[in-house]
Amino acid sequence: MGSTHGSTKKKPYLKLLVAGVVSVALYVLLLTQQGVVNDYFSRGGLYAFLPIIAAFVFSFVHGSFTGNFWTVLGVEAAKKHREVK
Repeated sequence: MGSTHGSTKKKPYLKLLVAGVVSVALYVLLLTQQGVVNDYFSRGGLYAFLPIIAAFVFSFVHGSFTGNFWTVLGVEAAKKHREVK
């Protein structure tokens, strides 16, 4: 039987780096291609979903980067202990 005592988790340095590079690339594309982005986002019809999709993509990538960032720094959420009655 495996024991978790004394085991160490590998820190996600590669995931942090990849998510950071992708996040920066997304922001660079957004800011350098504002004309193209505004053109597509303001067309209407099915193009109206593009800002929503973009927001989800940015949120997912940035959230992944942030989560890995805090994990690499060693910050983890506190685990709630269930109270026995």
